[in-house]
Amino acid sequence: MPIINTAEFDLFLQTCNNAFSHQQLHRIVLSKYKGDEIELKRITIRPVVLKEQQLLSFLYEYKTNHVTKNLTLSEATDFFSTELGTHFFNAHLLSNEWEMQLSVSKKGKVLAKKYANKNKTSQESNHHDRNKNRFVEQDRPYLKELGVTDNRGNIIPAMSRKWKQINKFIEVLSRAIDNTGLANNNKVHIADFGSGKAYLTFAVHDYFVDKLNVETAVTGVELRQNLVDLCNNTAQKLALQGIKFEQGDVQHFKAQGINIMIALHACDIATDYALHMGIRTGAEIIMCSPCCHKQIRPQMKSPEMLAPLLQHGIHMGQEAEMVTDGLRALLLEANGYDTQVFEFISLEHTSKNKMILAQKRKQPRDNSAILAQIASIKAFYGIKEQCLETLLKN
Repeated sequence: MPIINTAEFDLFLQTCNNAFSHQQLHRIVLSKYKGDEIELKRITIRPVVLKEQQLLSFLYEYKTNHVTKNLTLSEATDFFSTELGTHFFNAHLLSNEWEMQLSVSKKGKVLAKKYANKNKTSQESNHHDRNKNRFVEQDRPYLKELGVTDNRGNIIPAMSRKWKQINKFIEVLSRAIDNTGLANNNKVHIADFGSGKAYLTFAVHDYFVDKLNVETAVTGVELRQNLVDLCNNTAQKLALQGIKFEQGDVQHFKAQGINIMIALHACDIATDYALHMGIRTGAEIIMCSPCCHKQIRPQMKSPEMLAPLLQHGIHMGQEAEMVTDGLRALLLEANGYDTQVFEFISLEHTSKNKMILAQKRKQPRDNSAILAQIASIKAFYGIKEQCLETLLKN
C-alpha cells in the first residue's frame, strides 16, 4: 500500500518541494523496486530546465538501458504518492541544506531520517553541466577518521585518487547488489581479504547500513597486525556495530555463509584461493582485483602461429595475464556465476586496475560447453595446472 498517510511521507514531500522551489535540490534516488518490470533497478531524479520550465527528470535505470521522463513537481508528487510503499521501498533525497532517507520495511513500517547536509556545495547546474553523481557522500565520519577528508568534509588533495576509487568501487558494488537482490536480505555477511587500511571495507559497511538500512556483518582480514589493530580502533572510535578486523590470509581463513567476498590486489594464486572461498561459501557477489600473475606464465608454450608476437617478454606477460584471468572467469561461469572482467578505475589513478566481478545466477545452466572451452585453452597453451581449477576439484 502507498505510504501517503504518514507524517514521515509528508516530511519527505515537504523537504522535496522546498528544495525544488528554492533551486536547492540535487537528486532523489528511488530504490528497492519490487514490481513487474524485472530489469528496472532504480530511478534517479534530478531538476532540469527545459524551454524555461523547471521540471524533474526521472531516469529509469534498467539493466541494459535507461529511459528518461520529465515531470512537473505536481506530477512527481502524485508519482511519489502512488509508488512509494507500493513498488519502491527506499527513497534518498539530497539538497544543499538537507539529506533525507525514507524507507519502508517488509512489515510496512515507515522510517525517516533527516539531517543537515554538512557538505553544502553550490547548486548543481540544471543544464546538463553537473558534477558527477557520487555514491559516497563526503561527510561520512569514517572518511574523516581515515584521513580522506578534513574537518570540513573537503577531500584532502593527496587523497583524491583514493576518493575516486572508493566511489567507483561502491558504484560497481551497488549495481551488483541490485542484480542479486541482496538489499532485500535481513542480514548480509561480507568478508574483505587483504583489507589493508580498510578504506573500502568501511565504505561497504557504511553503504549497507546508512544507504540500504540492512543489518551487516563485515570482517576485514589482513596479515599485518598493526593494520588490524588500527582498523579495530577506528571502528570502536566511531562506535560502529557489525564491523571487525582479524589477522590472517585468504588461504587459511575459515569462513561460512558469506554473501559478498572481496579480495583486491590478491597476489598470484591468492586470487584463486579467494575465488574458491567465494564459490565454496556460496557468495552472491565475488569481487577480485588480481595481480602478479606468476603461476601460468612458466607453463605457457607459445603456439607456433603466435611465437613471433610472444617472443617479447612484455607481450608474454600480457598474454599470461589475459589467459590467467580469462580461465578464472570461465571457471566462475562453470560454477554458477555470471562474470565480468573490466577496468575498475582508469590507469591514471592506479596501475592495478582490473576487476573480476562474479554474480551468482538464480537459475543453473549446463556448464559442459564452458568446461570444454577451458580444456581447449589449456591444451592450446600447454598449461598443465591452474590453481582455481585444482582447488575446485579437491
